[in-house]
Order: sequence, then structure tokens, then C-alpha cells
Amino acid sequence: MFSATMIAPVTGHAGGVTGQATEWTQLANNAELIALVGKSADQVNNQVKQITQLAEQIQNQLNIYNNLLQNTARLPKHMWGQVEGDLRKLQSIVGQGQGIAFSMGNIDDVLKQRFQSFADFKTGLADGQTFSDNYQTWSTTNRDTIAGTLKAAGLTADQFTSEEATMSSLRAMSETSDGQMKALQVGHQIAAQQVAQFQKLRGLVSQQTTMMGTWFQSRQADKDLAQARRENFFSSPLPNVRGGQMMKPRW
Repeated sequence: MFSATMIAPVTGHAGGVTGQATEWTQLANNAELIALVGKSADQVNNQVKQITQLAEQIQNQLNIYNNLLQNTARLPKHMWGQVEGDLRKLQSIVGQGQGIAFSMGNIDDVLKQRFQSFADFKTGLADGQTFSDNYQTWSTTNRDTIAGTLKAAGLTADQFTSEEATMSSLRAMSETSDGQMKALQVGHQIAAQQVAQFQKLRGLVSQQTTMMGTWFQSRQADKDLAQARRENFFSSPLPNVRGGQMMKPRW
């Protein structure tokens, strides 16, 4: 509800992986690229878990505020400040989720461009889709879900085009108990949606990480086999040529 990052596409900023999307395309050394991708994938798994837990905490906290509002005309100013803080956190983790989807989709695209073996690798995804396709679908679905929640509450994305506009709208809503109730209800609903969406994102990241790990292992196995063959060739004893016919000049 409370940020343009919940509505508009996000093109950066996903914690450990943010900013590396462009770096992956610039690395000339394929070994460096693979090392960076592997490290980033591990970081992403942990990050998605953390933001899922944070979304659950925000959901529970907003529910507490909502229950308190049932017994009072309006939440006091200091408590509403805590509500605004939780909603800003919600805004932030939505942006992080979008950034993760962008970055992990970028990994898939770059590896397919760099390595034919990766492009040919069977991912197990349905209907011939790629991970890049799936992340784009997840991102679009997430934004559409939030937009639908805003629309159902009589709100528009235009009211939340920046953090400044967001906070201005929240302060206006805080002036009445009905406005506070609406903000809490919509915020709680979006937080619940994000918990479900982040669980799906975590599953997608885990599936991609497993697939990449399998590909890394198969690629390393091919390199090890080639090295073993080279070592075997150069360490083999010279063939025994004794017993052959003596070469003599003939004139």
C-alpha cells in the first residue's frame, strides 16, 4: 500500500545481491562470474527467509494495533508513529523482494548467455519456462495483488508515488479513527499477502539454487575428467620399441 515500490517495477537494491546484476554482465572471467553467482545465491536464500519473518512480524504487530483501535476513538500520536514505522518497514521489504526477483532473473539470463551448457540444462520448470520468466511472473503478480488491495480500499497508487507522499497520506488518515482503521486494515492485508508471496519467492530461489548447484557440479566434473585424461596421457610410460627391425641405410 505504502510505496511506489509496491506498484512500480524495481530495478535494484536487494541487499547482498543488489548492484551485482550489472557486475555479472561485465565480468570477463567466467570463473569469477560463477564464484560470484554461487555466493550471491546463498546470500539470497538467507535474505528471503529474513524478510519473510519480518513480514510476519509486521502483520502481527498491525493486528495488535487494529485490536487496540477497537477499544479507543483513535490511537495516540506516539503509537501512530510506531504504526508509520512498521508501514515503512513493509514498504522496504516489498522493494527488497522485487529487487531479489530482478537480480535472480538476471542471473538466469547472464548464465544462459555465457554458457551453452547452462542454456541446455534441464531446469524441471513447466511449459519450457525459464527462471527469468518465473521471476517476472512473480513480480507482476505481486504488484497487481497490491494494486488490487489498494483499489478495493478506495485508494490509488498515485497517493503513494514517493515516501514523502506516502507519509503525508498516512498523517492525513491518522486524523480520524476511520482513517486509522483503513490504513491498518490495508497494511495488515498487504503484509499477509507479502508473507505468502515471499514464501513462493523463497521456493523459487531454492529451486534455482539447487539447479545451479547441480550444473556447477556437472561442469566441474567435466573439467576434472578432462584434467585426469591429460595427466594420464602425459604420465604414461613411453611405449617399448625393442624387438623392431633395425633401421639401416640401404645403398
